[in-house]
Amino acid sequence: MQSGSLPIIDLSSADAPEAIRDACRTSGFFYVVGHGVPASLTARLETLSRVFFARPHEEKLAIRMELGGRAWRGYFPVGAELTSGAPDHKEGLYFGSELEPGHPNLIQQTPLHGPNLFPNGIPGFRKTVLDYMDALTSLGQTVMESLAVSLGLDPGYFSRLYTHDPLVLFRIFNYPALPHEADESDETAGPWSVGEHTDYGLLTILLQDERRGLQVKAPAAGSHQWVDAPPIEGSFVCNIGDMLDRMTGGLYRSTPHRVRNTSDGDRLSFPFFFDPNWDAEIHPIVDRAQVDDDKDQRWDRTSVHDFEGTYGDYLLRKVSAVFPDLRRGVL
Repeated sequence: MQSGSLPIIDLSSADAPEAIRDACRTSGFFYVVGHGVPASLTARLETLSRVFFARPHEEKLAIRMELGGRAWRGYFPVGAELTSGAPDHKEGLYFGSELEPGHPNLIQQTPLHGPNLFPNGIPGFRKTVLDYMDALTSLGQTVMESLAVSLGLDPGYFSRLYTHDPLVLFRIFNYPALPHEADESDETAGPWSVGEHTDYGLLTILLQDERRGLQVKAPAAGSHQWVDAPPIEGSFVCNIGDMLDRMTGGLYRSTPHRVRNTSDGDRLSFPFFFDPNWDAEIHPIVDRAQVDDDKDQRWDRTSVHDFEGTYGDYLLRKVSAVFPDLRRGVL
């Protein structure tokens, strides 16, 4: 197990695109600093999230995901979400963009679009979540501009073609400590807080609390090794998803990762998914059409390059496998 080998990139530096290019061609993961997101906002988000997860189970179920319908918003308990067919050892909250009344996706009841469910009795929770999502949406555009430049494209390439109206999904996860019999020294043994997976879209921006647990399957010396991605104060962890892998023909990989909380307490994480518009068809970037498909090395043995349709089609198939009990309400 390696540790501390993922790059830290200052987004305010002129060298950021070059550093991002190197990171995307090696690990697919990197930390960002110089991002401009206020520390007071992230601290407030963490504090209020701990208040929610400390509530009795019955109170948390008052905003359970079943009540969100096709929007798939709200709370799920430990074991209700699956990764690669196995239950995760985490609980969480699902959020998405707050759409204005009359928005076409609301009228058409587009899956994964709809009203958010917020808990009652936690002053400031709703505003903090929405403020954070706004801040991370801006940050997502900034990182994607550097990603575009790293590929030799103009800074507005992704915003012009894919993220002028991005699909924004936000999660707040609480990972209880794993059972004491979990063997941290055995990299193949379970149980896992979250099993091996890749993210589906363009870019994930992750805020972590002070507890370790995230591991990245990064290439090293011709083979893959699991690398720790410990929390670094004032930073976010970024990783690229399946759609950027698809666009670049595998030049930039969507790297598998997993979580194992072997600490003595709960671990909070805040993954923010900055993805293409729901109706966008994802095409290879010009001059990068040659595909280096790694499906034989992926844990699920599936290709990100051979599907047809929109990003919404791809995402819906993936997310339906995560919450099979909710699938009938969407498909």
